[in-house]
Amino acid sequence: MEKVIQAIRGMNDVLPNESFAWQWIEQILKEVVDQYGYQEIRFPILEYTSLFKRTIGEVTDIVEKEMYTFEDRNGDSLTLRPEGTACCVRAGIEHGLLYNQVRRLWYKGPMFRHERPQKGRYRQFYQFGAEVFGLKGPDIDAEMILMSVRLWKRLSIADHLTLHLNSLGTAETRALYRRELLSYFSAHQRELDEDSQKRLHRNPMRILDSKNPAMQALIKNAPKLMDMLDPDSQAHFDQLRGFLDATGVRYEIDPCLVRGLDYYTKTVFEWTTDRLGAQGTLCAGGRFDALVEQLGGPATEAIGFALGFERLLALMEAVQAFPMQAAMPHVYFIYMGEAAEKRAFVLAESLKDVLPALRLVLNMGGGSFKNQFKKADKSGARLAFILGEEELAQEKIAIKFLREEKMQENIPLQSLTQYMKEFLEDFR
Repeated sequence: MEKVIQAIRGMNDVLPNESFAWQWIEQILKEVVDQYGYQEIRFPILEYTSLFKRTIGEVTDIVEKEMYTFEDRNGDSLTLRPEGTACCVRAGIEHGLLYNQVRRLWYKGPMFRHERPQKGRYRQFYQFGAEVFGLKGPDIDAEMILMSVRLWKRLSIADHLTLHLNSLGTAETRALYRRELLSYFSAHQRELDEDSQKRLHRNPMRILDSKNPAMQALIKNAPKLMDMLDPDSQAHFDQLRGFLDATGVRYEIDPCLVRGLDYYTKTVFEWTTDRLGAQGTLCAGGRFDALVEQLGGPATEAIGFALGFERLLALMEAVQAFPMQAAMPHVYFIYMGEAAEKRAFVLAESLKDVLPALRLVLNMGGGSFKNQFKKADKSGARLAFILGEEELAQEKIAIKFLREEKMQENIPLQSLTQYMKEFLEDFR
């Protein structure tokens, strides 16, 4: 007997009893970004590898260890996208979306990184991202944060998230800070763990990301980028805080909040939770004012954020914030006899024509009334339509309530559409 083929490790199926929660979240995400005037953009899962080498950097863990990269039949090096921002910028430049205009864009879909699979971190994972191009002021930074606040409220998880805020200043400021960090951590090199030793000369700012408890005292005493901000970046940050204070958004200034990529400037932020253990970052964002020009486009200010679906779902499950069951059928249609079966097909299709929101399952495969009622009960439907020879002769249909203590009703077939229209209105 041949071995059963299973899914690739770290690439998970979303089963029918789970997909309703994904759909529900996706709908709320779309409704929120629609309120702020964002438009959806869709780009390929595969991109040229050079796109990510130019944006993420060739000497990063993502490019060196985590990307799924291969040569196609033409000898081109292609990569499954590890993140969405680079793809969004590439598409914007290629199709002329970013020239002297403001763009508010959003996207969702799978990303791929070859990491060690663990809860909240998978090799195929799903992200939602929002990016704004062509606005440089702190007002758009504030609005993007406020949009995320609105999202957490809609998902009933706002009380379980904390906003962390920092400024990375300009590229020049960050270069000076890098030298300060390199000098500081080099003087304490013996205290660095293995990961930090590797990061010391490649990207010392990433040492600030370390979650190793043994490193926290050393990190706490490290030089602070906030103390070195240029006047423009400081003013930008102060105005951002003013907007957030005025709108009642609570936040923590986190001097250790950094980004490993050089194209980030000024504002960076993260939403974190203490309900998911080590995988506590739910959403991360910041300004990337240098990226469009870095990829060959015009100098364009930009800001964006991305959130992971799997972690979002895990948090909502932990705090019991999403619907507890999928959208079940409204009706299960039971019939008996050849003539009733044909009439049931006609009725089911005509009802769906007139009432697009109606979820109606027509019994398939025949069976006795008893067997069909078992299927109806198992389906989770609220009503059962019953059409037999007697009902057909009287031009009536029986309606049985499967979830409520109500008497069965018999109504004329010509009244069925109006009956179900009123049912759907009451059901809401």
